[in-house]
Amino acid sequence: MKSKKKQLAIIGNGMAASRLLDDLVARDATDRYDITVFGEEPGGAYNRVLLGRVLSGEEPDAIVMKTPRWYEDRGVRLVSTATVTKLDTASRRLQLKNGDEHPYDVAVMATGSVPLVPPLAGVFGLGGELKKGAFVYRTLDDCARIRAHVRPGDNAVVLGGGLLGLEAAKVLCDAGLHVTVVHLAQGLMETQLDHVGGQMLRKQIERTGIFVRAGRTAEAVLGEHAVEGIVLDDGQRLAAETIVIACGVRPRREVAVASGIPVNRGILVNDALMTEVPGVYAVGECAEHRGMTYGIVAPVLEQATVLASILSGRDPTARYRGSKIYARLKVAGVEVASMGIREPELESDDVIQVLEERKDAYRKLVVRNGQLVGAMLVGNTKIAAQLVQLFDRGDSLPEDPLEALSSTCAAGGARSADRVLCNCHRVPLSTVMAAIDGGAATVEGVAEITQAGTGCGSCKSEIAQLCTLRARPAAVGE
Repeated sequence: MKSKKKQLAIIGNGMAASRLLDDLVARDATDRYDITVFGEEPGGAYNRVLLGRVLSGEEPDAIVMKTPRWYEDRGVRLVSTATVTKLDTASRRLQLKNGDEHPYDVAVMATGSVPLVPPLAGVFGLGGELKKGAFVYRTLDDCARIRAHVRPGDNAVVLGGGLLGLEAAKVLCDAGLHVTVVHLAQGLMETQLDHVGGQMLRKQIERTGIFVRAGRTAEAVLGEHAVEGIVLDDGQRLAAETIVIACGVRPRREVAVASGIPVNRGILVNDALMTEVPGVYAVGECAEHRGMTYGIVAPVLEQATVLASILSGRDPTARYRGSKIYARLKVAGVEVASMGIREPELESDDVIQVLEERKDAYRKLVVRNGQLVGAMLVGNTKIAAQLVQLFDRGDSLPEDPLEALSSTCAAGGARSADRVLCNCHRVPLSTVMAAIDGGAATVEGVAEITQAGTGCGSCKSEIAQLCTLRARPAAVGE
């Protein structure tokens, strides 16, 4: 007699859950499990990294990764607008905010993260909600509410000079608002960039028409019933009808805490992504592995692939050992790439810096024992792909490390077929080229076959160039 399928509950429907579902389906895990996904937002999973496109006016469908039909066609049950409050780990039942309960044999917590709201005087209304005109920037609903509120000619203040804050600032500036970014650190994107890199980025951001107040914090929000401005820590007042709060995120661990699952900053997991509680796993931004929580796409996807291999039985010995950190981004129109450490950590570490003042471009390498252990690029990222390959594989740098900043560096040529083109999904150039040669004529076509370009999206421009080059008719005599 055929054995009964186990009940697999996935709590969360973000990018980690989406990748986990892809990998589970690819490994025939639906033969082993009845899978139910509990998502707090309506509809299917979407790419949160691309929220700026929706904020700028595109339809939400532009960033949707999975429609409700996708789940249905694969036998996955999707429960939308459902908030899980607790797991009864003894009886293996999960509880929803509306009082419903659902059994599970295996539960995966993919709850992601939530925005940090600083303790600003006057930011909340009488009911405890954000005051009219104050917004966080995290969901499709946030984008819709911001778009409905702002008007050309208004004043806006964005709190936070990280990726999301600068992205929101650029969209609002392009919409005709007077925009000021208030950032605690002296340099922008200090998590990815050193002080010089942050200053170079600031100069380019300010050229787009955005004002930046670095080294400052907001202390209070002005306005009795709606936002009228903010007060900075130096006493200065800035008029504003709109405040966008982008001060970072924290892992969502409330369900774990309520369920007695050990947590620190995030939900504690081992190399198999297991929590201490039998039958409960965690992946993505909510998970803490070896003291690390990850807020970028690539590690989240790597964790999901490992867990899918374990749960499906395809490779029960698969383990997640941690991720090398790198990101290639377009920040408010400025190309930025960062990988590894920002500053030397050992006395023997070498640092190579190239500063192009007129172009506001900056390139930096941190070298240890002839290998690349850190790099950052601002305004000139042409050699990002080859640096990522050198960093990821641990290849030796040329005898003169300055040669690594050349696009013709033999150690990692920009067209090397084995180099990774899509860092998020670890898709090599050769795979993308094979998809194009097989008939994929657009970025979307390549993405459907290889998944390249469906993470942070930074590789889309190169994929588009490859599609154009391969489609170009050969010249006479070629």
